[in-house]
Amino acid sequence: MDTGKNSAAMNMAIDEAVMLSGMPTLRFYEWSPPAITLGYFQGIEQEVDLAKCAQMGIDVVRRLTGGGAVFHETELTYSLILPEKSKLVSHNILESYGQICSFVIEGLRKLGLQAEFKPINDIIVNGRKISGNAQTRRGGMILQHGTILLDVDVKKMFSLLKVPDEKIRDKMITAAEERVTSVSKELGTTKGFKEVRLALISAFELGTTKAGQLSQPEMQKAKELLKQKYSTREWNFMR
Repeated sequence: MDTGKNSAAMNMAIDEAVMLSGMPTLRFYEWSPPAITLGYFQGIEQEVDLAKCAQMGIDVVRRLTGGGAVFHETELTYSLILPEKSKLVSHNILESYGQICSFVIEGLRKLGLQAEFKPINDIIVNGRKISGNAQTRRGGMILQHGTILLDVDVKKMFSLLKVPDEKIRDKMITAAEERVTSVSKELGTTKGFKEVRLALISAFELGTTKAGQLSQPEMQKAKELLKQKYSTREWNFMR
C-alpha cells in the first residue's frame, strides 16, 4: 500500500498499528515535513539539535526499531510486516535482514542499479550505502522498515545532528559523502518516488504480500498511537 506523505509521528503510528493488526502488509510512504527518526535506544537531546530542527521545520520522533538517527527527506521508505512464523523469513534476525533486503535489491536492479547486501542491515551500490534498514519483533510479528535514498544532502543532515566539534563535523561530512549515495547520483538522472515504488512492488511480489489500503481499525489505532504515544514528550524524550 502507498500511504503517501505523513508527519513523522503519524508514519511511526501507522507502522505500529499495522503490526498490531497482525496482517501481512507491504507499505510505502514519504515524510512531510522532512524528519529525523531516532533509534529506540538513543537519547534525543544527545543526538539531535532540537533547536535547529524547530527552526527549519524538521519533525523529530522516536522509532520502535533500534539503530541510529536517520534524516528523512528525498527518499522512499518501505515497511514490511509479517508474522514471525512466515516461511519467507528466518527466525534468525541477522539472516532475515538479508532475506528481506533481497527484495529491495531486486527492485533496485530493475532500475538498473547493481545493488548488494552489506551485513548487518545495509544495501550498497558501487560500495556506497543507498539503503539502511531496521527491524523489531513484537507479539509474534516482524516489522522491518528501511529507506531508499532518491537524493541526499549530507551537509543538511549533519547540521541537524549534534556533533561535539566543528572539525569533527567536517570530517564526518567528508566521510559520509564518500560512503553514501542515492538513486539519482548513481543513475545520473532523477527517479521519483512512484517510479522506484513500482520497481520495488514488482520485486516484493515475487514472494510477499499484495498492496492494499489501511483498514478502518488500523487507521483508528494509528490515530490513537499518534495522540497517546508518538506525539508525546514521554515517548520521544524517554532516554
